[in-house]
Amino acid sequence: MKLKAAAKINLMLDVTGTLPNGYHSLFMIMQSVDCCDTVRVDFISEDRIKIISDDKRVPRDEKNIAYKAAKAFFEYNKIEKNYGIEIEIDKKIPMAAGLAGGSADAAGVIFALDRLFDTKLPLFTLCEIGEKVGADVPFSLHGGTALCMGTGSVIAPLPKLEDCFVVLCKPDTDVSTPNAYRLVDEAPRIRHCDRNAMLYAMKTGDYGLMCSKAANVFEQVIEVPARPYIKTTMKRFGADLALMSGSGSSVFGLFREKRDACRCSEKLKNEFDGVFLTSPVENSIEIIED
Repeated sequence: MKLKAAAKINLMLDVTGTLPNGYHSLFMIMQSVDCCDTVRVDFISEDRIKIISDDKRVPRDEKNIAYKAAKAFFEYNKIEKNYGIEIEIDKKIPMAAGLAGGSADAAGVIFALDRLFDTKLPLFTLCEIGEKVGADVPFSLHGGTALCMGTGSVIAPLPKLEDCFVVLCKPDTDVSTPNAYRLVDEAPRIRHCDRNAMLYAMKTGDYGLMCSKAANVFEQVIEVPARPYIKTTMKRFGADLALMSGSGSSVFGLFREKRDACRCSEKLKNEFDGVFLTSPVENSIEIIED
């Protein structure tokens, strides 16, 4: 089975506290966008999980979140033998960028295995499996526009985002997610997001209010040297919103007019390698070959 697995952006990201298990409690408005990795999952005669990719940065062993997702799926379903599979990952989503590229791959693997092994698990159960390997995996299975809370496993669908275009720009800087949370914990003061106003904007489809209330607390503690320039450039070309996604370092801009988004994309492509012109999508996983 071959499928596309979509990246995500955070229209809002707030760290609201720490849970009893030590993980951070989050408030996130997430949106799938059509910058996608391609994931192929097939049976092989060897009794193991095999990872292949043309991208040398992709781990080929148990460090790969896609490998962890397959293992979690087999453990949940008590499949202990005759489970040999090959996972091929064609990377397009930038890595270490706050776009959930690894989580998208993991979600694609769980989705594919559910069909290949004919387990027919409900989405809630697939998300439970995904939660074991990554906080963004449940949303990457769910997709669309959603409020995600807790560690990311509590998901409530929201009305679809108004038609717009999204420019993604990944500067050279990589960001460590554990380090990002450490910096939040160590910060003397964090300005939290206007969560109620943002939810009202999303529920009522008030695009303008949504753009004015969108925020990411990680921007207060994560230094990405190119971020101010990227955001200024996006605004100069007509972006209604320019914001860092996740713990960074990618920045995205929302545009109502495709012409403005194209002009901005072309400008940024002259200076950065990881630039994509995309749009919101309602499904995070799309089957290419069944």
